[in-house]
Amino acid sequence: MDGFSTDNHASAPLAERLRPKSLAEVIGQAHLLGPGKPLAMAFQSGQLHSMILWGPPGVGKTTLARLMADAFAADFIAISAVFAGVKDIREAVARAEVTRARSGRRTILFVDEVHRFNKAQQDAFLPYVEGGLLTFVGATTENPSFEVNSALLSRASVYVLHPLSADEMGQLFERACRQVLPGLTFDDDARSRLIGLADGDARRLLNLIEQIDTATQTSPARSIDGAFIDRTLAQNLRRFDKGGDAFFDQISALHKAVRGSSPDAALYWFCRMLDGGADPRYLARRIVRMAWEDIGLADPRAARIALDAAETFERLGSPEGELALAEALLYLAMAAKSNAAYLAYNAARGFIGGDGSRPVPAHLRNAPTRLMKNLGYGKDYRYAHDEVDAYAAGETYFPEGMPAVEWYRPVDRGLEIRIGEKLAHLRELDRQARQKKD
Repeated sequence: MDGFSTDNHASAPLAERLRPKSLAEVIGQAHLLGPGKPLAMAFQSGQLHSMILWGPPGVGKTTLARLMADAFAADFIAISAVFAGVKDIREAVARAEVTRARSGRRTILFVDEVHRFNKAQQDAFLPYVEGGLLTFVGATTENPSFEVNSALLSRASVYVLHPLSADEMGQLFERACRQVLPGLTFDDDARSRLIGLADGDARRLLNLIEQIDTATQTSPARSIDGAFIDRTLAQNLRRFDKGGDAFFDQISALHKAVRGSSPDAALYWFCRMLDGGADPRYLARRIVRMAWEDIGLADPRAARIALDAAETFERLGSPEGELALAEALLYLAMAAKSNAAYLAYNAARGFIGGDGSRPVPAHLRNAPTRLMKNLGYGKDYRYAHDEVDAYAAGETYFPEGMPAVEWYRPVDRGLEIRIGEKLAHLRELDRQARQKKD
């Protein structure tokens, strides 16, 4: 869907009419199709192999699969994992067997949205890929590492396709407009708006151009500006696959911008996600997590501000409540950072997970009954409030035989500077008390 050809029927959708008929017509994916690049070399070598094309919508996955069938004179069978099942796979296998018996031609089985197939469905055509009857070409918008079973993944090359750049979208825009919108002119604002709305998706851009074509048939306007685009097109959301790779990539970028103390980048990713339809409540939960994970005790106010922002959104809703979330993000981005508590917690959990159940020392046990007292529960326990500075220097609160640990190590930022100073002082008191005892 990266370029166009004019041989198709006029009644077909524009995206289909302008589908490339050769690699020369393809726009984009130069990292795969340029001279000496992997897919270009595969086409030139004549060696057909199974592959997975991974990328967002409208970047040419289906087009490349069809071009492959033409280039290798192979039979092309396309199924969608959204609608197909094992029965469809069996029918494809039967057709491939007939094709090979009659003409000796190879068969490409193109599975769109292959991540929608479950393990049993993927296993159904694996033997025929291994045996060479089928050359498998899968298309997916999701990370194949998580969605495609390892046996199939090991037998296919994975090629990553990228969204079209603004320049590449501009090339497609100019070509398409010359073909379907003769006599119309677009100012820079209109052109930028259309390309921006398409968001690197060639199919979406062609669909938008088709909508403009329809609108101009009932309008005297021959010069298209940004205002005409706004009046004509319904609100389009940016590409944002809730629960998919784009979702997790963007929330990862948001979290890392806050961790990296970049308030402007944090705002950028926050607004990108809102623009793409992310649930502000989900973002609020992530903001609260950031406060505890990356700011921690260096600035305990951050957690309270994050929780207040989340509560404000619940009271005000969208869009007013989103301002509170944005302000919380700005505070978190500029707050002193510490993951000391986060690391300490994980270290303690890791130790407990691999350690035995050490008994509680007798002096730390509660003794509500006479029997428990007779057994020594609570004996020699030192009540901290009765000690100098309310600290029982030299006392231990770990099980007997427990190795020495220092999981919590405050950083020298924010409030943890003071916490670290106090912890160092208390540890020195412990050292002196144990020295005297020895």
